Order: sequence, then C-alpha cells, then structure tokens
Amino acid sequence: MMTQDKRKELELIGSVAQLFMRLGIKSLTMDEIARQLGVSKKTLYKYASDKKELVSKAVQLVIDDEEALLSEMHKAKGNAIDKIFAINTMISEKLKSIQPAVIFDMQKYYPEAWAIMEEHKSVFIHNQIKENLEEGIKQDLYRKNMNPELVARIYVTLINSIFDSPLYSLSKHSFKETHIEVARYHLRGITNKKGVEYMQQMFNKTNSDII
Repeated sequence: MMTQDKRKELELIGSVAQLFMRLGIKSLTMDEIARQLGVSKKTLYKYASDKKELVSKAVQLVIDDEEALLSEMHKAKGNAIDKIFAINTMISEKLKSIQPAVIFDMQKYYPEAWAIMEEHKSVFIHNQIKENLEEGIKQDLYRKNMNPELVARIYVTLINSIFDSPLYSLSKHSFKETHIEVARYHLRGITNKKGVEYMQQMFNKTNSDII
C-alpha cells in the first residue's frame, strides 16, 4: 500500500512535470518551481537533492504513467488497427502540450533524464509496436511479408525523428502535426488491402486526421 508521504511525493513530482512541459526546463530555477507550485524550497529538496534529480524523477513519472496507460490500451478490445489508432490519437493529443524547448533542454542539459526517455522508446515502445504488428498479421489486417522486429525498429527511428531530426523544423511543424504524419506513414505501410478497407471505414465513422 502506498504511504501518504509517497502519495504526496508523486503529486508534487506530477505538478513539476506539468510545469516543465508548459514552461520548459532550463529557465526554471528551484526557487521559481517552488513559487509556481506554491510550496517551499524545503519541500522540493525533501524529494530531490537538486534540479537534475527533480527532472529525472519528473520524466520517470511521466514515462511510468504513459507505459501503464499504453499497456491497458494494448489489452483493450478491438483489433490491431483499433488499438494502434487509439494509441496514436492519445499520443497526438499529449504532444500538443509539450513545448519544443522541453525536448531540447533534456537532450542538452539533462542526459540522465533523456536516457530514461530513450530507453522508453527503444524498449517499451519497440515491444508494443512489435506485438501490435504480430497481432495484425494474425488478424489478416497487416502485410504477411513483413518482419515485425525490423519494422518496429524502423518505427522507433521515425518517432525519434520527431524530436531530434534536422529534417523537421518545429517552428513550422508542431510535434502533433509531425506525429500524425508518422502515424499515417506507418499505418499505410503495414496494412494490406483488408486493413486499408477497414481504415477507410474508420475514417468514414470518425473523420480522424490520424488515418
């Protein structure tokens, strides 16, 4: 059972994570974080020895919450296309609230926190996509002449490109817009004729910009 102190810590770290996503990381000092959250610096230092640890804890909490949510969505009812569609829709909505400065700050100034993000993509996201591909093949919605392991790695590479590839200018294209194009590219590349027809039916019902 979670202790009251642990619950308070998670609530505080969650508020810090939201603050980082809204305002960036580098520009926020411990004093400013405390002021924004209406807590004392002593309270912040109770749960993190310095800002570097605070950033890592915030990123880890966001990753843990996302992995728990994605795992539940992966187990939900529906076929492989239903699941990847729901997941992509959720991720695109989340990306709307992330400022580009957050990613830049993590990459340049907080390598420990960025390593947490990298592992999340290279291990958890890779495995989720691979399982979805294998499920879609069994359901005759995805191409059978496909190597799920390789395609999952290609997908992770595409996801990485959203954040750090020189091919994209985030001053012109938001994280959400770029992710939607990656999702379309992925879905169109893995589906067979039956899968494409099913996606068209979904589009007619939802008019989604993911498909």
